[in-house]
This record gives sequence, C-alpha cells and structure tokens, in this order.
Amino acid sequence: MLDKLKPLAPYLRRYWKPFAWGGVAVVCYNLLRALVPIVVGDAVDDMKHGVDQRKILFHALRLLAIAFGSAVFLYVERQVIIGASREIEFDLRNDLFANLERQSASFFQTHRTGDIMARSTNDLSAVRQLLGPAILYSANALFFTAAALPVMYRISPRLLLWAFVPLPIASVLVQQFGARIHKRFERIQAMFSDISAKAQENFSGARLIRAFAQEQAEAASFETANLEYISRSLHLVRLMAMLWPTLEFVLGLSIMITLLIGGHEVVHHGISVGQFAEFMVYMVQLTWPMIAIGWVVNLFQRGTASIVRIDELLKAEPSIETNPQLSLNQRVPLVSSEFEDPATALIPAGLQGDVEFRNLTFAYETGPAVLQDIRLRIPAGSSLAIVGPTGSGKSTLIHLIPRLYDAAPGMVLIDGVPIRDWSLEELRANIGMVPQETFLFSDSIAHNVSFGAPQSSIQAIEDAASVAHIRTEILDFPRGFETLVGERGITLSGGQKQRTAIARAVLRNPRILILDDALASVDTYTEDQILSGLNRIMAGRTTILISHRTSTARNADQIAVLVEGRIVELGTHDQLLAGRGYYKRLYEKQQLEEELAVAH
Repeated sequence: MLDKLKPLAPYLRRYWKPFAWGGVAVVCYNLLRALVPIVVGDAVDDMKHGVDQRKILFHALRLLAIAFGSAVFLYVERQVIIGASREIEFDLRNDLFANLERQSASFFQTHRTGDIMARSTNDLSAVRQLLGPAILYSANALFFTAAALPVMYRISPRLLLWAFVPLPIASVLVQQFGARIHKRFERIQAMFSDISAKAQENFSGARLIRAFAQEQAEAASFETANLEYISRSLHLVRLMAMLWPTLEFVLGLSIMITLLIGGHEVVHHGISVGQFAEFMVYMVQLTWPMIAIGWVVNLFQRGTASIVRIDELLKAEPSIETNPQLSLNQRVPLVSSEFEDPATALIPAGLQGDVEFRNLTFAYETGPAVLQDIRLRIPAGSSLAIVGPTGSGKSTLIHLIPRLYDAAPGMVLIDGVPIRDWSLEELRANIGMVPQETFLFSDSIAHNVSFGAPQSSIQAIEDAASVAHIRTEILDFPRGFETLVGERGITLSGGQKQRTAIARAVLRNPRILILDDALASVDTYTEDQILSGLNRIMAGRTTILISHRTSTARNADQIAVLVEGRIVELGTHDQLLAGRGYYKRLYEKQQLEEELAVAH
C-alpha cells in the first residue's frame, strides 16, 4: 500500500521543513496533553488530605497553563502541516496542468474531458486530505499513545494489559474495513468521472440537445448515472457507518474493563484513587485517537486511490515532443513582427516556410492509411489551395505541418529539414492556424485575438481584425473589443467566430498560415475582402488554404485536388480548368449554383 505513496515523494521532500516543524509541534502538543491526567491524579490525591480554595486554585492554574500551551502548539501544528498539504496540492495541480498542456491531440481523443476534470479536482482534494488531516491525526494518535503508555504502565501494568485487550480487535476491524473502503472508493471515483464527463458533454452540446429536443432523454440518462453514483456512495456510507460504531463499541468495552479492574485494584489498595482517576482520564483521551483511526483509514484509502489516478496523468508522456538531441545552439533567433507592436515578435529569422511532403503515407493508430504517397512541395512565400470531397484527408494533411500528428521520419520537411529536427516551440511559433472547428475562449474578443501574441497593442489587434474583415462589426458592439464572448464563442455567429480566429492567426505574423476551411461560414463578398487583406499581409509568406469553394482556391499559386488520400490533380486554376477532372466539375457545379441563386 505504501508503494502507492511513491509519486508524492518529490513533493514531500520539497516541503520536509514544514512537516519537520509540524512534527516538533505535534510532539510538544501531545506531551502537554499527556500532563493533564497527571495533574488530575495529583489533584484527586491531594484533596484526600483536605479541600481548600488554595489547592483548587493551584491545580486549576496548572490545568489552565497546560491548556494554553496545548492550544498554541495545536495551532502551530495545524497551520504548518495543513498549510504544507495545501502547498503540495497547489504544486500537484500546476504540475498536472502543465503535463496535460504538453500532451498531443491524440491524448485528448482517448481521455474524456470530464474524467480529466474529476481527477484534477476531486482526486486532488482527496490527496490533500491524505497529506494534511490524515497525517496530522495519525501523528497525534501515535505520539499521544507513546506518551501515555509509559505512565499508564507505571500506574498498573495489570490494568493496562486488561484495558488494551480489546484494541487488537479494533486493529483487525480497521484493516478489514480499510481494504473494502479502498475498493469502493475507487469505484465511486470512476463513476464520478463518468458523471463529470456526461455533464461536460451536455453543457458543451446544449444547442444540439435543444435543437433535437433531447432534454428529457439526456436528463434521464444523467439521472441513471447519478443513481449509480448514489448507489456506490451509499455502499461506502453503510460500510463507514458500520466501522465507526464498531470502533466505539470496542473502545467502550475497553473503558468498562478499566472500570471493573481498576475499581477492584482501588478497593484492594493496589492503586490510589488519584492514580485510578489519572488512568481513566488517559483512557478517555485515548478514545478520540482510536476513533479517529477509522476516519484516517477512510482518508488514507481515498487518498491512495486518488494518487494512482493522478499519477496516471502525471506519468503520461506526450506522443509528440521536441527531439531531446537538439542542441540549444540549433534554436533560431526571433525577429520583429510586421505589426505595430514589436512585443508580438514571434517569427524565427531562419525559417522560410518551404514545406515539402515526400512520399508521405499516413494512418492513425487504428485504421487504414488516410494519406497515400503524397508528393508535394510548397515553396516559401507561395500559396497552395487544397480541395477535395469530404473525408479525403485534407485536414489530416495540414495537421502534419505543426505536428499535431506525426508522420514517419523524413516524410515532412520544412526548408529541406525533416520536421522532427525543428523544436516544437520554434515550429509552431512560425505557424498561424485557423482550424476547421473554431474555438474561442470565454473571454473578451481582444483576448481571443491576441491569444497567440499576448503582449500585442490594441492597435495591432485592430489591424489584424481589419485583415479578417471583422473590425467594424466588433467596434459596433457596445464594448467593442472588450466584448465578452460566451463559452466557445457561443454569442458570436459562425462567420464572426471564423473571422476572429483568422485575426488571431494573422496577428502572429507567421511564416506559414494555414486556413482549414476557415471561410466556409462567410459570404462570397466577405470572402473576397478577407482574401484581399490576406494577400497584402501574407506577401512573401507560405499560405495553405483548404476550401470547398473554387472562388477561394482560384488565386492560389497551386491547387491540389485530394481524393481518397491521394493527390489526383495539381496545378493552377486555369490549368485545372483545362482538364476534365474533379476540379473542373466542382467549378462548373458552383457556377451553376451561383447562376441559379441570381436568377431567383
């Protein structure tokens, strides 16, 4: 069981000083508490020789001084140990988040968001309770028992033996109950993850659920999951409900034996009345530590179960990362951005943006090849449009450029250098990407536009918005660029979200700009305005556009037609129209649709 605590070793070493000082406070606190029964015993024996005000005041002041000292050390131990557990929780949360940020796209396709959120919140709380209250109460129980036993043995070894006879029973009960608690808590945490995932999916897909009138069905599904969670929780509650009373019964049995045996020794003058009172106070003081064992076991079982779940995320290694053999002097220096604010300088001077796919064949981990024998070069500063039917592999192809997915070594090159020989930081700093599924944060429009260049001035942000042909619309909002958008940009239209995402990519002033069907939600007039702005800003930069419209693709230096993972046509707009392939059929179809739209 202790092996499960190994992931916490680095954090415990980091905060060994607070725990050490907390340990000193624990020892002092329990030594003072152990004096209380001695003072009570002395007072009782002293009263046998007569009771007066002076004696009562003297013994009361002794107890008051002990209580004051105990209170001080109790405050210190709680402040230091509980504080250290909070610090470790803070570090764990940061380390967990940082490691999740390193993960590749495939990680989040195999791990549900709700499960990750449950581990990052509920499980972290369980670990904190293990490192704080569980350690604190365990230490108090251990040190007080260690301080009390020698004194109790001095009073009467026989009485101590009889008083502790039931305690092994309590130990066995705790061990048996603990194993069952651990298993049930693991099942509860797994179910909590399911519920969190279910809730997250419903909140994110609220529009879709309403559109299909599935509110009742989803509520019923959530209720089913919630009932299962309650059922598992109640199993644990029933187990804990059995543990606590059983422990109290065993401890009550111990006190009863103490009364019987101790009373017999007092009657036969084996011990004094004061010693018997002292022994009884010790037994009462030991009651809470023994009862607390049940709670500590619960915290320990919960905590160890959560450590395992958190450690799985902490140990997760990204499937895509910078080649560790790259030396620091291979890193490329940064130069200034063309936008007004030099703080947005993100463009490495050495990377020109020449992209090449060399005999590329790619397949996801499970499934057939998505791309086959792709041979394509996009010279630095040129533009490429990719068209093709849905599912032909267009998005997959461009996702290989920023290494969101990894192709086999040597199949993707930048400036003639295998893409794996560029650090991820340098590579992605050169790329401005507008994905097919636009994502905006629940923040201001200005923050969303400047996400990739957080130090940008408002003028630079507005200039990027002008390129994306959305500046005027934003300024018409009551709060302009400080307008808050809802989760995933829900308060903006589809076209506004796409243009905001384009502005975000443009503001980075990248060497390579990738637009993955980023103009699908705008009309043809707005499309022309955006493309005109992009042509001006991206002169000399490599631009890759994925589109289903020939109007978007027509001005590109090259147009690649991708069908079933293969490039079946490659050329300029005029060259492809001269042929009789997919591109010409698509062009004629769209021309006919435009004519019909005008006629109506």
